[in-house]
Amino acid sequence: MPLPPKQARVVIIGGGVIGCSVAYHLTKLGWTDVVLLERKQLCSGTTWHAAGLIAQLRATQNMTRLARYSQELYGTLEEETSMSTGFKRVGSITVALTAERQEELLRQASMARAFGVEVEPISPTEVQARYGHLNCEGVVGGVYLPLDGQGDPSNIALALAKGARIRGAQVLERTRVTGLRRDGRRVTGVHWQSAEGEGEIACDHVVNCAGMWAHEVGRMAGTNVPLHACEHFYIVTDKIPGLEQLPVLRVPDECAYYKEDAGSILLGAFEPNAKPWGMNGIPESFEFDQLPEDFDHFEPILEMAVNRLPMLAEAGIQTFFNGPESFTPDDAYHLGLAPEMDNVWVAAGFNSVGIQSAGGAGMALADWMETGEKPFDLGDVDISRMQPFQGNRHYLFERSKETLGLLYADHFPYRQKATARGVRRTPLHEQLKARGAVFGELAGWERANWFANEGEPGEYRYSWKRQNWFENSAAEHRAVRERVGLYDMSSFGKLRVEGPDAEAFLNYVGGGDYSVPVGKIVYTQFLNSRAGIEADVTVTRLSETAFLVVTPAATRLSDETWLRRHVGDHRVVITDVTAGEAVLAVMGPNARALLQSVSPNDFSNEANPFGTAQMIELGMGLARVHRVTYVGELGWEVYVSADMAAHAFETLWEAGADHGLKLCGMHMMDSCRIEKAFRHFGHDITCEDHVLEAGLGFAVKRDKPEFIGRDALLRKRDAGLERRLVQFRLTDPEPLLYHAEPILRDGEVVGHLTSGNYGHTLGGAVGLGYVPCPGETPAELLASRFEIEVAGVRVAAEASLKPMYDPRSERVKD
Repeated sequence: MPLPPKQARVVIIGGGVIGCSVAYHLTKLGWTDVVLLERKQLCSGTTWHAAGLIAQLRATQNMTRLARYSQELYGTLEEETSMSTGFKRVGSITVALTAERQEELLRQASMARAFGVEVEPISPTEVQARYGHLNCEGVVGGVYLPLDGQGDPSNIALALAKGARIRGAQVLERTRVTGLRRDGRRVTGVHWQSAEGEGEIACDHVVNCAGMWAHEVGRMAGTNVPLHACEHFYIVTDKIPGLEQLPVLRVPDECAYYKEDAGSILLGAFEPNAKPWGMNGIPESFEFDQLPEDFDHFEPILEMAVNRLPMLAEAGIQTFFNGPESFTPDDAYHLGLAPEMDNVWVAAGFNSVGIQSAGGAGMALADWMETGEKPFDLGDVDISRMQPFQGNRHYLFERSKETLGLLYADHFPYRQKATARGVRRTPLHEQLKARGAVFGELAGWERANWFANEGEPGEYRYSWKRQNWFENSAAEHRAVRERVGLYDMSSFGKLRVEGPDAEAFLNYVGGGDYSVPVGKIVYTQFLNSRAGIEADVTVTRLSETAFLVVTPAATRLSDETWLRRHVGDHRVVITDVTAGEAVLAVMGPNARALLQSVSPNDFSNEANPFGTAQMIELGMGLARVHRVTYVGELGWEVYVSADMAAHAFETLWEAGADHGLKLCGMHMMDSCRIEKAFRHFGHDITCEDHVLEAGLGFAVKRDKPEFIGRDALLRKRDAGLERRLVQFRLTDPEPLLYHAEPILRDGEVVGHLTSGNYGHTLGGAVGLGYVPCPGETPAELLASRFEIEVAGVRVAAEASLKPMYDPRSERVKD
């Protein structure tokens, strides 16, 4: 076996299907000095025992784009490499056994049409016709995707490896990575060991594709890769005489999937309570290993399966398989540049969808490595979404029990994770809990989403229709619109940027103008070179040399990382101060009167106009108030040091009785913001959405001499917009919108909603979504007839380019 080279442009660690795909796609872009190191044999970790299901439809447009790319790639690999991949389009059927699951499937079918995926809702009779072996008792309906497929996982990986070798990559087996040499924020060398010796490869880049070892390899590199292995079960029957090719069948209500496999049936399970594995590390000898059988654990799934597919009762079991697969805290894989380092990349944690994801993930990561920028929005899987604490082993052990089963659980809107909760709590957590708060979790933060009335159970009851908290949140919404509401925003990220070059640095990295007086608040975006939106923040000038950047809770780390990677020669220090201050939002027509009742300071338009901050006395303490809003009403965000947070809350709560104060949650904030057409980062605006097409040109100072994205901004200004972000309101008050519902213009699907919620003031569900309109005026666009498809039903919608609620922001600036 040849020894590794002394130097390489990139070293890929891990020879499963993901590592092989990354190597293949880098060489396809012309990278020749690519080295892939595999500790044992290629595919010997998880790839070899994958089920090989290859579906097209994923939860978002870009994840669907990647899955479809994988399919197309596997269809051509055989011709390119002369290696069979076993890929064939057999179609897939998913059936529903409940009305709620049927609504989910119908919504998925609508979403598929918006994403250009061929799909057909089918009745129980049609399910029976396409899968005659199925016992259709209890089947409510289903969906059929004719172009879904299956393949041979190991052969797909080996074909990708061969394609990489053909173009110059070195793929070395039985070569274990024993350590990484680091210099600051870069890995400069990879230590290896094999039977032939040991050594080091100097390198420009490292890609962690180590699968269930990725957490350990991440620690070697000084990076956080949160994932945990779980036991994953399936059985393969003896040969069944006369069994012909069948579509892949999924019965998620029974946690099961079925695949015809060379004349046998493979039955796999995603059980609700999974079994974590490898808590004490993965044995060094692990290679094509199976885990001990646990028939008792699998038996409930098998009993349901024998009823659902009666032929199983007559078929013997050829193989009872138990093998480990890795799962992440949110069931989305990890891809991208690790936030802690500047040349360490990650592609790992594929949550049992590695085969269908590998082609697209490898393509996207290779493109990112080549250009230095994400090729399109990868926020769903970007490794920078993971919080540092999520690498905690105990946390991963507890969360992984749940995440495996969530793949087939009902994907209800607003569904909250049940495990590994309570890790991050704001200073106001106990005060809110005592008053009926029902918490959700985001980035580990426990956040009050809504408040239960006295005597009501403080828990979610999930549905695709109006959930049990709908009216509670509506009352909170009305309180903010009509009186005053109080809610906790402490989880939002707070980054202090200070130093002699702080102003110049922000003027370079952000689109706004930060050469403003002390106390001024600037709503702004950080843009990439394409004028796509990398962050959506407010920046408050605290002093001549200090600014506070406030970010969404979920993107605090990625926003901080974006800033750090663009510091260059600027003399600035960036500090995460999120935990140092609590934030109470006081919003509504009575907000000024409430604050004046607890503070001697002046909250008038003259002293504290919209978009400014001031230090105040509050009760017996001190606070800083920012006059901004994300709900479209008069209001202030009250920043108070963590030690005084409880006092500030008690002071406002006691005084609020005279002003109609109501405690509110995050669901209210979202329903209010969508009425005002405020954009939600990660949904309505992403790195691939041009700031002008997002309708945020007002937040960009175009005449600044130099800032990231300026050239692309000016090009778009001169060339004209290709699409616009439009607000929609359903004219029927009954249907609900969540996201990804198709937008129809004059009867044709032209896009999908990027976000949706219910507009309690507007009297119907409201959504935002991009509509193509090259060369059109706003009037021409709005003259069209618009509908939104909800679970297969087209619903008429009003459309507007201005906020439907308070379009001139008169209430905000009152």
